[in-house]
Amino acid sequence: MFHSSIYVFLLGFSNCFFFKVSWATSEFSLEGDYLLGGLFTLHEIDQVEPVFTPETTECFRHSSSKSGYQMLQVMRFAVEEINNSTTLLPNVSLGYEIFDHCSNTKNFRSVLSFISNNGSIKPKEKLNNYQPKVIALTGPYGSTRTITIAPLITMDLIPLVNYGASSYALSNKLQYPSFVRTVPSNKDLIEMIIHIIRWFGWNWVAFLGSQDNYSSDGLKLFNKYINNTGICLAYQEGLSLNANYSLTLKKIDMLKINVIVVFAVPQYAINIIKTAIVENIRDKVWIASETWAMNQQLPREPGIGKIGTVIGITERLLSLPGFDEFIYKERGTTDVNYKAESEVQGKSKTCNQVCDYCTLLTAEEIINENPSFSFAIYAAIYTVAHALHKILQCDMNECHKNRMAKPYMLLGEMKKLDFPLNGRQVKYDDNYDPTISYAVVLWHTDVNSPQFEMVGTYDTYPEVTFTMDNSLLPWSNNNSVPFSNCSVECKEGFSRQPEGFHSCCFTCKKCPRNSYVDYYRDPYTCFPCAESEWSDEGSTTCKRRSVVYLQFTEISSIAVMVSATCLIILLFAIFFLFTYNYNTPVVRSAGGSMCLLMLICLIMSSISVFFFFGQPTSVHCLLRNAIFAFFFTVCLSCLTVRSFQIICVFKMAAQFPKVHSLWVKHNGQWLFIAFSSAIHLISCVIWMTASPDKPIADSWTFKDQIMLICEMGNTITFTIVVFISWFLGFLCLLFSYMGRDLPKNYNEAKSITFSLILYYLSWIVYFTAYLSVKSKYIMLLNAMAQISSIYGILFSYFIPKSYIIIFQPQKNTATYFQTSIQNYTQTISRT
Repeated sequence: MFHSSIYVFLLGFSNCFFFKVSWATSEFSLEGDYLLGGLFTLHEIDQVEPVFTPETTECFRHSSSKSGYQMLQVMRFAVEEINNSTTLLPNVSLGYEIFDHCSNTKNFRSVLSFISNNGSIKPKEKLNNYQPKVIALTGPYGSTRTITIAPLITMDLIPLVNYGASSYALSNKLQYPSFVRTVPSNKDLIEMIIHIIRWFGWNWVAFLGSQDNYSSDGLKLFNKYINNTGICLAYQEGLSLNANYSLTLKKIDMLKINVIVVFAVPQYAINIIKTAIVENIRDKVWIASETWAMNQQLPREPGIGKIGTVIGITERLLSLPGFDEFIYKERGTTDVNYKAESEVQGKSKTCNQVCDYCTLLTAEEIINENPSFSFAIYAAIYTVAHALHKILQCDMNECHKNRMAKPYMLLGEMKKLDFPLNGRQVKYDDNYDPTISYAVVLWHTDVNSPQFEMVGTYDTYPEVTFTMDNSLLPWSNNNSVPFSNCSVECKEGFSRQPEGFHSCCFTCKKCPRNSYVDYYRDPYTCFPCAESEWSDEGSTTCKRRSVVYLQFTEISSIAVMVSATCLIILLFAIFFLFTYNYNTPVVRSAGGSMCLLMLICLIMSSISVFFFFGQPTSVHCLLRNAIFAFFFTVCLSCLTVRSFQIICVFKMAAQFPKVHSLWVKHNGQWLFIAFSSAIHLISCVIWMTASPDKPIADSWTFKDQIMLICEMGNTITFTIVVFISWFLGFLCLLFSYMGRDLPKNYNEAKSITFSLILYYLSWIVYFTAYLSVKSKYIMLLNAMAQISSIYGILFSYFIPKSYIIIFQPQKNTATYFQTSIQNYTQTISRT
């Protein structure tokens, strides 16, 4: 098979090229000091059929392509312009040889001609010595055709400066070392298409192409680059020329896809659009790749306006000054030369240098053809010229013709090029790819002659910029952007719940409290807020929680601290008053040294109030409750034993003399105080050691606050501590009640009852609020309960005695107390 293929190529090659051809009057050739090759699609093969005998592909027998002829004229115009220039190649002329390239696989004969030398190819000759017919060539149009012939060109490092092959595979310099292009690669085009899709918020799209390298390469890149963009490729297909286009479009319509990317060469794109018109496909958005974005025939098709909006992507169109005049001049001499040219072509039968329809075209028809690739061809010829300018070391007057100029030398210079051309900078990257300057064009099909309005741009030089003017897009669907999404976008604060195979098909779920959805990070997840943050249901961000605690500067805090300070001052004053009057009857009857111990305990209990304010720490939490709990309990034990001792003196001494004697002999009151205090101290130590009060950040009570509070600790140990205090209070209350009929100077039932009732009420109010209300002011209530407990004892027990000492000294005498006892004894004896 391989040998037969080589035979076919060589047979055609020998038939076509191994003889002398006159170039004098042909548009396909021009003599010059350096020859350029050109491959243009003047004809298209509509349907490829298998061959069973060796034959030459004669392009003129197939369908004509007017745009290919226009491309040919752009090359001729560029060569003529360069030859007329006095600065680029002053004393050097460029020539060309051009062939019609209509087949993907059967146009090797023209390539063999380019790489031949005097009609022969010498593969064993060293590269440094070998000089092919052409120094560089441009073309062909299309990635498949380029990939087919590129190995033959690049093996000799002949620059293949292409104007119409965008396959990303050609950027691989290991496989295609001498491939240079003046159009962006498919990679750039696909990125541009994705930019447009994302700009309008579409995510449910179809991708149609042809069965060639151009489309398959584009589809592969499209699938790659839509990852993590939210775009779903709902339908894809590579079509052949005889495919069922109608069925394909019906499938797309059934899937409710309203955006269709047609990434195909013109023959396929034309079939797709014509079928859409016939099948009455309406209100779609058609995104056209650069191959057919400026097609001149399709906008004239009857009914095309009903299919929807056509958006094309093409290289930024630049006018070629002088090109129109060149065409008009050429058309003026065409009729004269056509007969002579036809005779030459008829006699020589030069393969694929025949174009019967070309000379029938008017200048206007050529000028008005699709200009998408005009600048690319123009830049390709100028790229070769500038590289040659460098090699020949040209100045303003002349070039050094004696310098050797080999094809591979041009390739080395092309990478360094950076020159302006008609307002655009021509330069290449390491893969010999150009800078990008795309235009987004809108088809206006409601006018007689096709109009293409630029509505957006995409440039990478000098910086990457993408613009789109939405106001210039008159959408066919009530002038609003068409909807092409699998699911309606979720409302703010709702996360997506996947539904089906595609990621853009989903239902919506509102994010719960203290969570949020970040559409840029992951629209499918409700992320929990940090502990220091909060959010309502259906949030997209978390808010910072305010940190609250009882601060020193709050009015309520200041009031409590002032009250505690006054209390301490008053307690100290009474302590010094009682110390000074220690041996007086009032102080002795109040308990003497025991009374001073009570005052010290009350002072220490008062100090604990100050640890309720400010940011809680472990020390604050430990001292605010433990100090009060212990010292106030000691005070209660003193008060209890004092009440019990008075009853013993007046009532139990006579009835139980031995018990009273033992109580007095062994200092029973101090033993009781020591015992009860020790028991309570042990319970406090266990409480503070096993599960101490510690600062916690309460973030669950209020959604927008973090309360810094002290945790109560272990409930059992805390209950034991409280129980001991409350039990002593109960005993004290019981004993004081039993002594309600004692002498007035010793009768403290009313005062103790009042203080203990205030004590119990304060703490009942506090614990009720603690269990039912959550607020930082609960801590304030705790401090107030402590103060009120201390104030209760102070005002009911100590203040009356202090009043007697200061204001009623006549009652602070032994005589007065003895009279009270005698009166009590007489009263008892009467009863």
